[in-house]
Amino acid sequence: MISRTPRSAHSQGEADGFAKLREIMRNMYVLDASVVIAANDEYYPIDRVPEFWDWLAEKAGSGDIKTPREVLNEITPSDGPLNDWLKKHFDSLLLEDEEYLKKVPDILELYATDLSEAEVEGLGGDPFLVAAAWRTSGTVVTKEVSSPRRQRANRTIPDVCKDAKVRCINDHELIRELDFRTSWKAR
Repeated sequence: MISRTPRSAHSQGEADGFAKLREIMRNMYVLDASVVIAANDEYYPIDRVPEFWDWLAEKAGSGDIKTPREVLNEITPSDGPLNDWLKKHFDSLLLEDEEYLKKVPDILELYATDLSEAEVEGLGGDPFLVAAAWRTSGTVVTKEVSSPRRQRANRTIPDVCKDAKVRCINDHELIRELDFRTSWKAR
């Protein structure tokens, strides 16, 4: 005889699974290209602070940090340590769920409803970044700062995030929230 689970038990199990998925996704940080570029160029050069890059790779591998393909493609270093690091960790950084692409048109409307093709092209990966964070209930991490007076394609990521109701922080806040330390492996 086949045992049947009551429908309400399935619904509760599905709801619990969905709630767990939303909780996991809520804690995802979606990185802007500016964070990776500035980290290497200004604060944590790969050859000087390899602990930061090991930590970043670990967080990407665990799913805490991801980046949409359109943003990863903006990081185009010449040959060197950052290029080598990106090649090695591209797959773990990549946000594979491309459902966020469906949200990009809505995000573009937050810039303006009548953007020209040139304006859209000039935005680069920014709308994809915000759409990815919106889709995953994640947090955008960027070096950009709010500048509410900017209009159309000149709007900054934090201002578009605010209108999209997406949390947006800078890289220093990310480091505090995910508790990076140069002794992170020992903890």
